[in-house]
Amino acid sequence: MAFLSTISVALLVFLFSVVINQAQSEHFFFEGFNESDDKSDLRLEGASIFKTSGALRLTNKTKNAIGHAFYSKTIQMFNKTSPNASSFNTYFVFSIVPPASGKGGFGLAFTIAPSYQIAGAKAGQYLGLFNELNDGKNSNHIFAVEFDTVRGYNETSNSYGNHVGININSMESNTSEPAGYNINNTLKNEEIDMHKGDPIQAWLEYDGVSKVVNVTMCPMWQQKPMKPLLNFAVDLTPIVKEFMYVGFSAATGDTASSHYILGWSFSTAGAAHPLNLSGLPIPPVEKESSSFQFSVIALIVVLSVVIVLLSGILLFLALYKRIGRLESLEDWELECPHRFRYRDLYTATKGFKDSEIIGVGGFGVVYKAVMLSTGNEVAVKKISRNNPIQGLKEFVAEIESLGRLRHKHLVNLQGWCKKKNDLLLVYDYIPNGSLDSLLFHPRNDSVLNWEQRFNIVKGIASGLLYLHEEWEQVVIHRDVKSSNVLIDAEMNGRLGDFGLARLYDHGINSHTTNVVGTIGYIAPELARTGKASTSSDVFAYGVLLLEVATGRRPIGSGQFILVDWVKECQQMGRILDAVDPKLDSRYADEQMKLILELGLLCSHQEAEARPRMRQVTRYLDGDEKMPVMDDMGSIDSSRLNEINRRLMQLSCIEMTSTSYHSSSIGFMSTSSIDAGR
Repeated sequence: MAFLSTISVALLVFLFSVVINQAQSEHFFFEGFNESDDKSDLRLEGASIFKTSGALRLTNKTKNAIGHAFYSKTIQMFNKTSPNASSFNTYFVFSIVPPASGKGGFGLAFTIAPSYQIAGAKAGQYLGLFNELNDGKNSNHIFAVEFDTVRGYNETSNSYGNHVGININSMESNTSEPAGYNINNTLKNEEIDMHKGDPIQAWLEYDGVSKVVNVTMCPMWQQKPMKPLLNFAVDLTPIVKEFMYVGFSAATGDTASSHYILGWSFSTAGAAHPLNLSGLPIPPVEKESSSFQFSVIALIVVLSVVIVLLSGILLFLALYKRIGRLESLEDWELECPHRFRYRDLYTATKGFKDSEIIGVGGFGVVYKAVMLSTGNEVAVKKISRNNPIQGLKEFVAEIESLGRLRHKHLVNLQGWCKKKNDLLLVYDYIPNGSLDSLLFHPRNDSVLNWEQRFNIVKGIASGLLYLHEEWEQVVIHRDVKSSNVLIDAEMNGRLGDFGLARLYDHGINSHTTNVVGTIGYIAPELARTGKASTSSDVFAYGVLLLEVATGRRPIGSGQFILVDWVKECQQMGRILDAVDPKLDSRYADEQMKLILELGLLCSHQEAEARPRMRQVTRYLDGDEKMPVMDDMGSIDSSRLNEINRRLMQLSCIEMTSTSYHSSSIGFMSTSSIDAGR
């Protein structure tokens, strides 16, 4: 017994010593930032938080500026009795936005430092971390991973950099690589241009036992690559102190860019907390500052620019007269996304050859194209100009709305082209076509299984939540339907065709009063008021849910109305009788009931009874249970027929019947109405 007691005491002493010797673990994460963060959780110097978007801006486009943002609490890197520095993991999303001229700099760095106030640090090539006197000294106790767009340290002049480096007590990197990532574990990395303003993910992982630092990066929405960009053996024990601050430092120089942190996660106890990418803020659009210094030098510069511009215009007009081609810019085009050259799209579509057509709709024809310069596949929509004014409205509406939206469940608009009467929109190529075609005209008799269908409708709900509540403005799509849901290579749903979309500021009611949309998906209140809202998008989404679950179109032959039919099945206590027979009973009963009942709730005839998209996503994620409703307010067939007759009697009605040939970003199979926009 005495022997066992001795062993127990020894074991307790050992465990106690392990606890004593271990550094205290710390973890935190920010999915965007708010006003309270800079007062409690962050220490900011020269940096600021955008209140509307929640982005943390380290520097703006001011020259020779420095910005610091450190977590307010110190991190215990090791205990004095412990032989090794603590392991840590951090994951963040950043964006470097150049000025309109495109000539910006310098960069930012994830930093571990003994103080959140780095005295005497300089801007430019020193990134707000060192100066010419202390650079390279061990007394700095600074570990940094730099994301630099300018290469100029210890060189006679600055040059284009775009590299990632690991720095210890100095701006001279111990190791560095061009910014890039490797998805397929190949010998060659895919390059990332950090100076384009696109959000970029970065992971930093230090193993205190094996004493290795890994740095990995990739574009937004890409999965984390298996192979790190940098793998560097280093013992941080002699570099860090017992208590350190972690955060970011950024600087500009004679050239300047804005440096943003959009989300940040850190942990000394295992992997850093993952970030919800769709919920992260987007860097705000910044206007360039103007200078009003009327000096002689400035006057000479202005006159020189004017002379060059006039010479360029004269040369351009001379070329136009010779080749007969001039793509004129209009006022609304100045702030739109990338503009493609007509001849490049002409070549990519093989001269808009009929064999390249992958979709035909009421508003135009969609071509599959391969860009000669990159080899990338894209989809090119050529807007129909049967009604020149209306065609231009559709064209401008889609550019102004979809052009600035970025979400993994929305079709990405890459750019546009306008040449005389030709209006062209360029999108990501979506290989699997529309949800409508996969439900009702599957290739090789392949049937979408239930897991795929459930994943698709969850994705579209996420996209609509982003449009309604999470973007900087409210976006009403106004034409949610299965033919506008496109399926990518991973079988994820993407909402497309924003030609009818309308934007307005949060907190302001929509002023849109014209009826547009597709019969069968149009909310009942539109027939009375013509006023579209986020609730009318929810109604169309509800019909989409029923369409996916039942495999039936919203309106059929005779008096068949999908919403009424599912409601009848629900009232008889046999709602699963409505399930698509092609599923052959291979589905989860609870999920199927959820989709059918949620479809009825979203397509409720009273707009105020419908849930918001945030509530819909909570139901789909299982975070909240659906309410029990005795009467979901179905509309009888005669009532719906009356509504449809009123819709069809509105002035300036345009009926468009569409067809679908192959995978595209285009418009499919159901009739749409447009009573002016």
